[in-house]
Amino acid sequence: MIPLAKNIKRFFSFREIALLLVAVIVSVSAGLGVFVYLKKEVIINDDGSQFVFKTMRTTVAETLEQNNISVTPDDYISMSPDTELQRMKVNEIIINRAVPVTILADGNESRLMTYRDTVSEALAESPVKPKGLDRLDGVKLDDRIEKEMYIRIIRVKEDIETEEEPIPYQTITRENTRLNKGTEKVVKQGEEGIREKQYKVVTEDGVETLRELVKDSVILDPINMIMEFGTVLNKKTARGDTIRYKKVLDMRATAYTASFKDTGKHPGDPGFGITRSGIVAKKGVIAVDPKVIPLGTRVYVEVAGKVADYGFAVAADTGGAIKNNLIDLYFDDQDFVDRWGVKKVKVYILLNE
Repeated sequence: MIPLAKNIKRFFSFREIALLLVAVIVSVSAGLGVFVYLKKEVIINDDGSQFVFKTMRTTVAETLEQNNISVTPDDYISMSPDTELQRMKVNEIIINRAVPVTILADGNESRLMTYRDTVSEALAESPVKPKGLDRLDGVKLDDRIEKEMYIRIIRVKEDIETEEEPIPYQTITRENTRLNKGTEKVVKQGEEGIREKQYKVVTEDGVETLRELVKDSVILDPINMIMEFGTVLNKKTARGDTIRYKKVLDMRATAYTASFKDTGKHPGDPGFGITRSGIVAKKGVIAVDPKVIPLGTRVYVEVAGKVADYGFAVAADTGGAIKNNLIDLYFDDQDFVDRWGVKKVKVYILLNE
């Protein structure tokens, strides 16, 4: 068998062989130069795992596919997949993997895939998020996101509630010296006032957790009732009359007529039938001790026992034997007077009305 070198020599001269070798070397060198020129340096940081390599691939997507790296729509990638790799600088591709977290709010649980670093950043992109005074339970806004983290949002509401309370009125009582004792009179009706109270009410997930009084004011003052009570002594007599009196005296009573037997004067004598005060003696006139009952005083005489009351009378006469608690009642009937004797009476000193 003829060696390959001998065959080559048979067909090519040494010069031709030399030129052929030079052409091959140039071609290989050119190819290597093109590879070196076209290759790109890439750094992939996949959720903290970093590796560096060089590639002839053109785009980020091709490079990821070359390295069997897949990215989900929930993951973060720092460069768009269709971005062309740069030859003159390092191409760094950062991938943050999304993890599942559960958010509980308003009585419902929702699942969220997030690649964000903190709870605050994750909630900012969540359709369910805290608002206003809402707070988190068990986690803080600056806590780092962890896989299968449970985030509870407590809905916090703060309202102002207004309540009205009645203010009782007071009853002011005062004496009425013209009103019978035991009776009352409303001079002015009372009216309740109104007190307004405002409370700050805080609820968490619909449950009241705070009720704080923030304002207490009177919006309508009460009007006090004015009640008068009578001070005048009074009594209902056996005859059905109501008498009003200053005081009552327990006394003894005799009886007299204008006869000579009782007065020592006959009809026609000067002063016959005329009382000490100058009026004609008649039923309703009584003789008194002026030191006890002044002349001219109106009285009502109540007789003890089953005897009818003497009734209304005026102290208009005196007598030599009428002293202290003894009075003398005038009657027209001598026989009646003779049978009278001495009886216990109550003498009511009437008001001058």
